[in-house]
Amino acid sequence: MSSNRDEPLAFTSTSPITVSEQLGSFHADPSTVSSSSHLGSASNSFQNDTFLSESSIGNGSGIGDAEYGFSRPEFRSGQLTGSVDLYDRHVFLCYKNPSVWPPRIEAAEFDRLPRLLSAAVGARKAGMKRETRLTICEGHDGTETSNGDVLIFPDMIRYRRLTHFDVDTFVEEVLVKDGEWLPGTPETLKGWYVFVCSHGSRDRRCGVCGPPLLSRFKEEIEIHSLHGKVSVSPCSHIGGHKYAGNVIIFGSNINGEVTGHWYGYVTPDDVPTLLEQHIGKGEIVDWLWRGQMGLTEEEQLRSQELRLQLNGEANIERSTNEVMQRQLKDENSSSCRSQVEVIGCCQENGESCCQNAVLPGKTDNLDTNERAVKATTEKKKSSKKLVSRMNSGKGTFTRKVRAMPTWLENWEREDTYATLAVACAAVSVFVAYSCYKQLR
Repeated sequence: MSSNRDEPLAFTSTSPITVSEQLGSFHADPSTVSSSSHLGSASNSFQNDTFLSESSIGNGSGIGDAEYGFSRPEFRSGQLTGSVDLYDRHVFLCYKNPSVWPPRIEAAEFDRLPRLLSAAVGARKAGMKRETRLTICEGHDGTETSNGDVLIFPDMIRYRRLTHFDVDTFVEEVLVKDGEWLPGTPETLKGWYVFVCSHGSRDRRCGVCGPPLLSRFKEEIEIHSLHGKVSVSPCSHIGGHKYAGNVIIFGSNINGEVTGHWYGYVTPDDVPTLLEQHIGKGEIVDWLWRGQMGLTEEEQLRSQELRLQLNGEANIERSTNEVMQRQLKDENSSSCRSQVEVIGCCQENGESCCQNAVLPGKTDNLDTNERAVKATTEKKKSSKKLVSRMNSGKGTFTRKVRAMPTWLENWEREDTYATLAVACAAVSVFVAYSCYKQLR
């Protein structure tokens, strides 16, 4: 699906959601990043980040792209649908930048907040009513998404400035009891949230594919003036490195329900499609779709099968209508060009009745086309209603024909020529035979 990037997308949300900055500064390479990299001081400070040097970060081009990027040999070689494990709630902790994330953030030795939050969620998981997944996303102090902020989907709420002192209380009150964390006030989130796995220190494929996707999302958001409507941020490992680039989109569907859809094998060229089709129209991009929050593997497969069936029926119905219109147009045009001459019909009283004539050969063609359409619909389970409508007479090619008074009016020019040709041939044979006898 190509995108007209000059035309803005239509959105209704006007919440002040900002796009994450500093998207192009990280391409971590796990072979050069130690799992014990410091993410800051051991205290509750978020300011003293220890960034990786440029020489230790892959640039995502050349050999890196050929081996780990969108040109890697196994790219788009696996089945996507059904690759999302069942879960019901996604919690994102906003914390620093991917360039300083170690391979396993939950085990970071020098960063208490992500480590303690991960441990608390794991310890209280049995007491939670909903299966919960924890992921880290980018955070910047002084921006809309600050370090320590917690985003929860599908609840669509944000808690500000969680510290390692508050972790146990937060998990107990919010995630276990589904209540509110009293020290903080939950803020309602609106619009769309896009997360791109860019955890390069965990897997090179995510480190190479993530940053170009983030850059393209940011570019399209600028072009279509989607600030305040769509937020995009890098995130840590979400599972399925082999499907990189991995993207998760949270937002409300046409029924007002908040959903979380996972996409895999996404390239920068696919970004306009996701923005226009998924966010702009509320339509799932099935050929990139991995699954959905809240569905089992079987339900994900069945959900996609149902969508494809419905889309197939809609496409068949559109094709059938186009065939009907085209054939009716051709028939009327052919009739008015007098491809069939009805003697005396178009001359009587100076009035024309050619529009009521029927093309003998045309009727066969229409029947053939109708049978072809029916044969196609029978191959689609979702087209039963369409076949029923066609068999009931709606939209068929049948037309009322005025009866011709005599056999002479049905006599065609081709039949006349054929008769004359046979007669001439008979005369020629007779003359030739007579001459032959006289010569003997």
